[in-house]
Amino acid sequence: MNYFLIGSGNMAWFMASRMQAAGHTCNGILGRNKEAVTVLAREFNIPVVQGINDGADACLLAVSDHAIGAVAATLQLNSTVLIHHSGSVAINALTAGATRTGVVWPVYSILKKDLPVHRQFPCLCETNDAAAQKVVQEVCTAISSIQYEADSAQRQWMHLAAVVGNNFTNFLLGICTDICKEQRLPFNLLQPILQQTLDRVQLQDPKEVQTGPARRNDTGTQQAHLELMKDHPSWQAVYAAISAAIKNTYPGPVIND
Repeated sequence: MNYFLIGSGNMAWFMASRMQAAGHTCNGILGRNKEAVTVLAREFNIPVVQGINDGADACLLAVSDHAIGAVAATLQLNSTVLIHHSGSVAINALTAGATRTGVVWPVYSILKKDLPVHRQFPCLCETNDAAAQKVVQEVCTAISSIQYEADSAQRQWMHLAAVVGNNFTNFLLGICTDICKEQRLPFNLLQPILQQTLDRVQLQDPKEVQTGPARRNDTGTQQAHLELMKDHPSWQAVYAAISAAIKNTYPGPVIND
């Protein structure tokens, strides 16, 4: 399979790495950040080009979400399958630039400095016609061992779930880290309970194992926590909002956990 690559950020590095490892040939790379494109091209021995010739199997659009539609609109592809890698952008954002389109989105956090070395994460895919499906499946296979078909609406909801489960959780762990630092306590004291949480939700519905002061309507403990955070109003806001959401989810009587 031969393809073009547009972009130079985290996803572009990931796609270049996986496609090369799978034995596919990149005909050329281009992007707005010339310096970053050059670095990526040298790393994977890919030629830097000024444009894309229709006729390659695929064109991988590995750019930021807000740029997908605009970049796609600059292309005129009839036989080449144009593919983006976003969880939140619908497939029809590619329509202006190509007849055959697809989406290949790894449900995983992709960072250039910490690219995954395994294949055990899901990859959601979508195509606009049967002709594009074979190409999209090849790209999926290069990335992951777990493939799942999902339309744009399903993918957008999954992206929302990933943001809440991954990005929000990471932010909350950042607050935990700061609390530990301020109190001169090692963060690793929290690791067993964090691992316990992850282990539980492997086997049970998270809503069935919710614990804590908000779950048991322990307003005294919640007020004490808010007082501890009086010098951190942003922490207070997060704590209060999540506590209120938990209370609204479990409106029943007080429980002991």
